[in-house]
Amino acid sequence: MVRRDQDDEEDMGRPLERAGRRSGGLRRMVGVVMLLPLLLLVSVVGLALVYSAVTPPSTLMLGRWLTLQPVARDAVGLDAISPLLVQAVIASEDQRFCQHGGVDWGALRDVVDDEEGPSRGASTISMQTVKNVFLWPGRSVVRKALEIPLAMVVDTLWGKVRVLEVYLNVAEWGEGVFGAEAAAQRWFGKPARALTRGEAALLAAVLPNPILRNPALPSRGVRAQAARIQARMNAVSGLMGCLKR
Repeated sequence: MVRRDQDDEEDMGRPLERAGRRSGGLRRMVGVVMLLPLLLLVSVVGLALVYSAVTPPSTLMLGRWLTLQPVARDAVGLDAISPLLVQAVIASEDQRFCQHGGVDWGALRDVVDDEEGPSRGASTISMQTVKNVFLWPGRSVVRKALEIPLAMVVDTLWGKVRVLEVYLNVAEWGEGVFGAEAAAQRWFGKPARALTRGEAALLAAVLPNPILRNPALPSRGVRAQAARIQARMNAVSGLMGCLKR
């Protein structure tokens, strides 16, 4: 009789033990899932600290290397890039570059309220930089949700000069052509520091679609955009105080 009672107790205990193991496994799984965003944040911040001193590749460059496609990029400091190109890129891409903290909230609100949907106009140079270095091309809500906080982190950690320097070294200016130095050499046969005002405006004009647009053989549309950029360059020259060293 005693033996049977003991067996009954053991039989009753086994389901409880299995339920406890399942519950413990579920808690561990939830803990790992909750830990992943923290690990991702730590990894990105760590990379951002490294990239504050070392010029990073873009994710597009990494993709080309992994698929054995050629990449042209010669990383240079901001002082080796014509101030005219700096001025043209800011005039074209982000006229409030020195006024925002990585995200232009006013422009972003305008885009959210725009019934025609998102446009490049709300994407700051800081946001484009983190997209090129840490994220992937193409539009998606997930990427934008990551891009915004990353832009604020990078803008704070690197400062404006480094953000612009990295952007001008990872921006794509043609099939396999990355960075201002490679672009100037490929399209105009000269170093980036020797670019003229017109050449700088043409390079800035092709940035929204560097694969289909050629700054050396510009279409009528590219020439018109370059002319608009040149007209805006003087207007932004007084808004670039954050780049003075």
